[in-house]
Amino acid sequence: MKLNIYYPFTKSLMILGTGFLILASCNEEWLEPKPLSFYAPENTFNEASGLWGAMVACERNLRHELTGDGSPILTEHIFSEVAIEGTTDKSGPAQDMNKLITPDANLNSTNTNRIGWYWYEGFKGIKYANVVVSRIDQPSDYESEAEKNHILGTAYFHRAMRYYRLTHQFGDVPFIEEEINTPKLDFYSTDRKVILKKIKEDLEFAEQYVPEYMDRGQVPKGAIQHLLIKVNLALAEFDDAIAVANRLIDQGPYHLMTERFGAKDSYPDKDVVWDLHRPENKSISSNKEAIFMVMDRLNVDGNSGGMSSMRQAVPFWGSNINTPNGNKGTSDKAQLDIDQVSKFGRGIGRLRGTWYHQHMIWDDEKDLRHAPGNWMTMEDLVYNNPSIKDSDSFYGQNLQLTNSAGVVLLNDTIRSWFDWPHYKVFIPDPESIQPAGGNSDWYIFRLAESYLLRAEAYYWKGDLSNAAADINAVRTRALCSPYPAAHINIGTILDERARELFYEEPRKTELTRISFIFAQTGKAAYNGKTYNEQSFSEDNFYFDRMMEKTDYYNKGVSTIHGDTYTLSPYHVLWPVPADAINSNTRGKINQNKGYAGYENNIPPLTNTSE
Repeated sequence: MKLNIYYPFTKSLMILGTGFLILASCNEEWLEPKPLSFYAPENTFNEASGLWGAMVACERNLRHELTGDGSPILTEHIFSEVAIEGTTDKSGPAQDMNKLITPDANLNSTNTNRIGWYWYEGFKGIKYANVVVSRIDQPSDYESEAEKNHILGTAYFHRAMRYYRLTHQFGDVPFIEEEINTPKLDFYSTDRKVILKKIKEDLEFAEQYVPEYMDRGQVPKGAIQHLLIKVNLALAEFDDAIAVANRLIDQGPYHLMTERFGAKDSYPDKDVVWDLHRPENKSISSNKEAIFMVMDRLNVDGNSGGMSSMRQAVPFWGSNINTPNGNKGTSDKAQLDIDQVSKFGRGIGRLRGTWYHQHMIWDDEKDLRHAPGNWMTMEDLVYNNPSIKDSDSFYGQNLQLTNSAGVVLLNDTIRSWFDWPHYKVFIPDPESIQPAGGNSDWYIFRLAESYLLRAEAYYWKGDLSNAAADINAVRTRALCSPYPAAHINIGTILDERARELFYEEPRKTELTRISFIFAQTGKAAYNGKTYNEQSFSEDNFYFDRMMEKTDYYNKGVSTIHGDTYTLSPYHVLWPVPADAINSNTRGKINQNKGYAGYENNIPPLTNTSE
């Protein structure tokens, strides 16, 4: 089905020429129009099933953030304190942010970053949702008014989810609330708070009508509530955030998984944390922690080609680590006597965990998420190169970073030597002899995050006892000792999110949201600083935390290719792609401060109906 919907967020309009037929016959039957397809909007959307079809497009496209090589979710992590871009053998990847992150740069490539993907894909999802919103009164076959409101509420959710992300990635963006079916070149940026207030209203409507139980991959009431908590937090409406969280956590059908479940017999020596992230367990009915999923299955039409999580988040260990005797020590070939690639994947080190994520946040040796078997260190791997089996005594021994003289045994420690959460990124890949990370359903919203969101709302209210109780619900499931109330601050919450939600949460989005709250409220952060909205792009919590926790941008570390890791306060918001601004010839899409084009900005709209 092709929908005649236009947005100005492309480089140019394509003009197609038409050919002419010259016929000798005087029979003019050929002039009578014969439709090639009956899937025109006026035919498709006159039934409820047609509107549900548009929702399927929204659900499907959410998966693309997580799947494939260089998936967009990596950019969310790389612009946070948990990871850096580890591709060190060329210029172009998002490392020297001051130089490379500009409005007219390549902002949508596996070789650079996926900032542009979020802009274009965000508005694509809004487009699909607006088809339903605009045509909701068209079908005449609704079973009831409740079904109509259910469909409308689902469309509101998908539109709200895209706008929640866009307003924390790019700030003020155009607000579009209806289907556009003619070319339009006069968009204007709308104040992000105005957008957030509108999507809060939409989600409150949706919560009333979207059912509690839906098939996996579809939007249930719990997903509405989870997103509504985030929107309330973004608006600094903390009482409302707590009230919605109470309905979700205390009254909904979900609970944290604290006992082993699912395919546990296949992994007899594992634990509930391992079970929670097995592909075969994520969508089963006994998993009561899963709120909202994307579906990605092997041998199903339209499958994505896999998560590629092991390729992205596992070190490039397979070809450049020497033994202390100076021999090439490792191999990522399959079917070796010591076959490590099948167990851990052929990583390329693109998503390189920081020292903060590898070491600083792990404050309890009992933590299952950092336990041997779930968490991998480089020293857990062994020298397995078959060519040294009979000539080097280190064959089969554990890897070591240096020899007895202290000489480092590899030439690129950024890309090839770091620890990683094996339990999160290990996805069997039966179609590859060098597994990259196969097909798997994936969590979008999980109840563990709902607890941490409610904890955050309590923190902003100054209720540290209740904040500690919610954090501890997540911690104690992982066998950690609970925190006392006096230990709680926003850093405690962010650390727990980093432990629990790596490769799940949109980390940069959440850091920017928290930074906006500090600027809105003037509340002092744990570093003693206060912030304000007027100087947000020059002085913000995001940048201060990045400088505090990362060990690259704050030290001027360089890659083996000679590129230096840099970051500036204005990176709290990404640049709006220049194509989007330049093609919008009759309106004005604003650029964020710190990037070329900001000087041409005009005040954003303050009403969503403008």
